[in-house]
Amino acid sequence: MKSNNKTIGILLITSAITLLIPYTMLTIVFDYPDILRQDTGTVLTKFHQGGNSLIWTWFAFAITGIPLIPAYIMIGQKFENKAPLVRMANTFGVIGLIVQMIGLLRWTFVVPVLADTFVHATDEATKVAAIVSFKTIHQFGGVILGEHLGQLFTIAWTVMVTISFAKLKLMPKWVNWLGIISAAIYLLAQAELFATVIKGFPVWDMAGFIGSTGWLVWLIVIGVFFLKKKENLIG
Repeated sequence: MKSNNKTIGILLITSAITLLIPYTMLTIVFDYPDILRQDTGTVLTKFHQGGNSLIWTWFAFAITGIPLIPAYIMIGQKFENKAPLVRMANTFGVIGLIVQMIGLLRWTFVVPVLADTFVHATDEATKVAAIVSFKTIHQFGGVILGEHLGQLFTIAWTVMVTISFAKLKLMPKWVNWLGIISAAIYLLAQAELFATVIKGFPVWDMAGFIGSTGWLVWLIVIGVFFLKKKENLIG
C-alpha cells in the first residue's frame, strides 16, 4: 500500500465529512442522541416508525469510518521508522474503529428485530423481554464496545499520533494542541458511560459532542496539511 500524502489527506477528510451526513440525518429523523435518554419503549417505537430508511442511515453511520482504516495504516507505514510510537498508535486506531463499527451495526442488524417484536407484541411479557434485550445489547454493544473501548482506543491513537507529529515537527503547534485538547475533552465523555451503572456519577453532558466535533475538525485539518505538503516534506 503506497503511503502518499495526497491519499492519506483525501481519506481523512472524506471520512470526517461523510460521517457528519448520516449523523445529521439521525438527529433530524430519530432525535439522536437525545432519544437514548427516553424510556426504552419510546426508543423502540420511534425506531420502528423510522422504517428501512432509518436502518440504512444507521448502516451508513457505521461504515463511514472505513476510509480511516487505510489512512491509519498508511500513516503508520509512513512514520513508524521515524517515530516508533506511530506503530502502536496504528494498532490502537484500527482496533478503535472496528469495535465502534461493531457497536453501531447493532442498530442495523439487532435493534430492528427488537423494535418489531416490541411493537407487534400481543402480551406484556414479550414487550418486557424486548425491552430487557435492548438494554442488554445497548449496554454491551453500545456502551462497552462502541463508546468505551472504541473511544478509548481512538483517543489513544489521537494522542500518540499528535505526540509523534510534534516530535517530527510535521504540523503547526496549534494543530497538535487541537488534537490533544479534543482528545482530553472526548475522554471526559467516558463519565456518562460510568453514570449508566453508578448513580450520581458526575457527568458533563457536552463533553461527547464537543470532544467528537473537535476531533473531526482536527482530522480534517491534518488531512488538509497532508494534501498541501509535498512528499519530500512529509515522510
